[in-house]
Amino acid sequence: MENLKEKTAKGIAWGAVNNGTTQVLNLVFGIVLARRLSEDDYGLVALLTIFTALAGCIQAAGFSQALANLKPPTRRDYNAVCWFNMLAGFSMYALLFLCAPLIAAFFRQPVLTDVSRLVFLTIPVSALGIVPNAKLWIELRNRELAISNIIALVASGSTGMWLAYHGYGYWALAWQQVVFISMATIIKYCFTRWVPTLPVDFSPIRRMVGFSSKLLLTNMLTVASQNVLTFIFGYLLPIGVVGQFSQANKWNTMGHSFISGTMGQVAQPVLTGVSDEVERQQRVFRKMLRFTAFVSFPLMLGLALVAHEFIVLTIGEKWLPCVPLLQILCVGGAFLPLHTLYQNFIISRGRSDLYLYCVTAMIVLQIAITLVLARQGITVMVAAFTALNVGFTACWHFALRRVQRLSTLAALRDILPFALVATAVMAATYALTTWTCQPWLRLLLRIPIAALLYFVAMKLLHAKTLDESLDYIRHRGRTS
Repeated sequence: MENLKEKTAKGIAWGAVNNGTTQVLNLVFGIVLARRLSEDDYGLVALLTIFTALAGCIQAAGFSQALANLKPPTRRDYNAVCWFNMLAGFSMYALLFLCAPLIAAFFRQPVLTDVSRLVFLTIPVSALGIVPNAKLWIELRNRELAISNIIALVASGSTGMWLAYHGYGYWALAWQQVVFISMATIIKYCFTRWVPTLPVDFSPIRRMVGFSSKLLLTNMLTVASQNVLTFIFGYLLPIGVVGQFSQANKWNTMGHSFISGTMGQVAQPVLTGVSDEVERQQRVFRKMLRFTAFVSFPLMLGLALVAHEFIVLTIGEKWLPCVPLLQILCVGGAFLPLHTLYQNFIISRGRSDLYLYCVTAMIVLQIAITLVLARQGITVMVAAFTALNVGFTACWHFALRRVQRLSTLAALRDILPFALVATAVMAATYALTTWTCQPWLRLLLRIPIAALLYFVAMKLLHAKTLDESLDYIRHRGRTS
């Protein structure tokens, strides 16, 4: 148990380093690029996100999670998955290359033909990197994952900034994606020292396809649900409005993906490792659930609190229309890391079918909301989708109860105190700082005041999660 705790803690620590550094670098590069580029530039590239994401799901086909559930996968398994991914990736690129003019015609943006053909190059390149990434993830080698992503981010961000400063507009965002995927893939191959070999044997694919096919469909539905608003707005609204939404969604995603990514790098491997011990797995899951809620609610609600000051001071007043959208999105974003944790638990129990049913229900509800509210404007649509994200937490919990008898009351005790305290802290911080009209002063005051109030509240409530986190930090400090 101690070994599992240590491995999990190290995985979370390196996951936090990876995701934290990633978000800081994305913040820096995002600020620079947003000041140099226009709403139209961001809107154009945002329109392609759903295509690259869906194609990425098809090429991966859920095999990363399927490999993790083999306990342990063999070289033969890895080799089969790698060749399958490469075949799927290059086939996808060829298909999308031919469809590029149709995509440009659908959105009434002729320049998308050439831009999409460049952006779609990320698909075959990422296909090459799926197996080395899966190996590092399954082996909890989060240190190597962190280094790979950080180097790739620096290279791609520098490329994007150079192109933006030399007037290349949306091409800067397109090349940034291509350079990131390429660099990350190369470095992960260097870390794993693994290469695909001949002859090709696809028999392991047949063994995994029952489990992975459900994950494939689920992942595709998840991607569709995450990008459906951008797709709809791209067809209905001016490209500048799409750019404003894309900017708001980007900062929201950076916030909740920091937590989701940190926990996601350890959740499924750890939960799968203890899946034969039901009670132990439940204890591990509940501890992860408390830690996720402990971090997610103050971070995301805090971002909503400082959204106006943050946007004005970093990327400028031309992006002010995205502020209310960002604030609304952050409320739903606080719950998304909890969804990710529930999903990892369900997958660790081998129930990819339950995962599929829940995501299918989610996308059906989103389509229904779209049809009902399509003419109500962007703010109403974003608010409705946020309410759905919050409410759907209950659906994930009831799905989990099909594979593990975790009471609703226990889950509420793990989640609700952190949500209520974070909400109260942000309200108090807002009230304490309304006396100043200077955005920079409000930002400087709100962040430390909110952090201090949350820390004090957790101490007064004797939050075990805070004590365990501080103990781990002190322990690492003594041993380093």
